[in-house]
This record gives sequence, C-alpha cells and structure tokens, in this order.
Amino acid sequence: MESVHTNSDAHLLEKTLKQETLFEGSFLRARRDTVQLPNGHQATREYIVHPGAVVVVPLLDDGRVLLVRQYRYPLGRVMTEFPAGKLDPGEDPLVCGQRELLEETGYRGGEWALAGAMHVAIAYSTEIIHIYFARGLQPGPARTDADEFVDVHPMAVGDLFAACREGAITDSKTLTCALWLQNALSGAWELTWKPAD
Repeated sequence: MESVHTNSDAHLLEKTLKQETLFEGSFLRARRDTVQLPNGHQATREYIVHPGAVVVVPLLDDGRVLLVRQYRYPLGRVMTEFPAGKLDPGEDPLVCGQRELLEETGYRGGEWALAGAMHVAIAYSTEIIHIYFARGLQPGPARTDADEFVDVHPMAVGDLFAACREGAITDSKTLTCALWLQNALSGAWELTWKPAD
C-alpha cells in the first residue's frame, strides 16, 4: 500500500499486523487487516483493493465538453459522467485514457494534459483516478465492448456546472473534473498540453 507521510505524521500512523483476503474477484479484492493504532491498541480495517482508473475531460472545439451516459448497476440508475475506465495491469494512465476515450466515444484527442489525481473513497478503497484533459478531438465510431452500453452526451460547460450544482450529476469523478475544468478555464489552474504521441 502506498505510504506518503512526513516525520511529523508519526503519531497518526497505523502499523499492519495481519492481512486477510475476504474476497478475490476478477476486478476487485476485499481485505481485512489487523492494525496497531498509535496508542498501542488494535483495530481492523476492511477495504477494497482497486487497480486504479483514468477519467478524461474531452474539450470539443465548439466549447462544449463530452460526457457519457450509462447504467450503473450498484446504484440502479443511468449516470452522466466523464469517460473513464480502469487501468489494465502495468498500463500507463495516459494510454488508458486514450483507449477509454476512443472506446466510449469514438473520439481521439490530439493533445493531452495531466491535471492530477483523486482518491475516490479513502475510508474503504485504494482506488486512485488519474485526471486527464483532451483537446483537438477527432470523431470516429465508438468501440465499446460487446457488454458495454454507452450514450455520448456533449454538454455546454454552463449546463455541466448547473447539473453538478443541482444534483443531476453526482458522480464523484465528474464533480472533481468540473472543479478542475472551472479552474482551468479561468486560468487559475494551469494545464501543460502535450501531443497525443
């Protein structure tokens, strides 16, 4: 597990004493670890091990952004979100983002910028999502998997922000991307663009 802390964090750290796999699926693992707390007591930590993912904020030349709509089984509803997908083992996040954008929307990005990363559910998951922006988009046919059903959904930026504000969009990665988009468009947060190749 990734450990990023400073010496001044020592009084907050937990030490792993025992690890147990509760479930091993084709995509996710569930674990229960026994830990020693900073005060010497013991506790258990149950969490999901996730391979990581990428989300893409595709900027259309006309000023709109490209989102997708798809059914999310755990919630039992269709969600509006930015294109995203999980990392394959050893896959570079940029390559994953390019693949997911093409698969879900049919678009290829001419230029790409890494915005940052987000941890989705820090209390119970290791999932990290790398955030990329893409521009200079070239359309083409979507290449969704046989069991993947996605509608491409272009939106005006103002409509995206309104949908986030009004609760029509509640997906955490899309809300985070909207924050990045707002700050990138205002010039407050700078993006460094690089050609797709």
